[in-house]
Amino acid sequence: MAVTEHTSKQFDAELEAVRARVLQMGGLVESQIQFALDALISGDVALMNRVIGDDHRVNAMEVEIDESCNHIIARRQPAAGDLRMVMTVIKTITDLERIGDEAEKIARMAKLLSQKERLILPRYNEIKHAAELALDMLRKSLDAFARLDLATAAQVVRQDEQVDEEFRTIMRSLITFMMEDPRTISTALEILFVAKAIERIGDHAKNMSEYVVYMVKGRDVRHVTVEEIEREILE
Repeated sequence: MAVTEHTSKQFDAELEAVRARVLQMGGLVESQIQFALDALISGDVALMNRVIGDDHRVNAMEVEIDESCNHIIARRQPAAGDLRMVMTVIKTITDLERIGDEAEKIARMAKLLSQKERLILPRYNEIKHAAELALDMLRKSLDAFARLDLATAAQVVRQDEQVDEEFRTIMRSLITFMMEDPRTISTALEILFVAKAIERIGDHAKNMSEYVVYMVKGRDVRHVTVEEIEREILE
């Protein structure tokens, strides 16, 4: 009995360590996005290079956590809720790594934009607002993961519609500028790439929240409506 209890405590400690590493990775990715956006707005090339250079840290954390999950599956053979937790971690770190890639993309676009004359475009106010929404989604999805909070997870899924609408608004504005002044085309397209990266960050944060619903409820809600997800968490 004592041996079984000891083994159970070790297993719980391993699961908790993995969850903690996911949250650390989330914090790193969040800072990467914030630095990329700060660099875009300020034109700080050194900060852009830092974001680009630090992407390998995000990749390394994904590999490390993935290996830990593989070891847990092989050695512990988790079942039911524990297995769902491990699978959620594996899926979540994939989305976090991709968010890190989007942060790097924003930094690379920022470098291109910093080399051009600043044209009067509706770029940074709208971009900043969309980015704040996407960052809020990421923070909430990590919080939902940490606390197994289904209500917060549902909020994130609904917020994704706002980020998508922000992206469409930015795209319409940039198309108008390109039509009115062809000289803005190159710059506008680079800004559009930034806006698309922010929209994708929102998509990945939404995915992460849907995994939380799966972890707690055991139901895959990736391809259902927001209303169905909200019904699911109330059951």
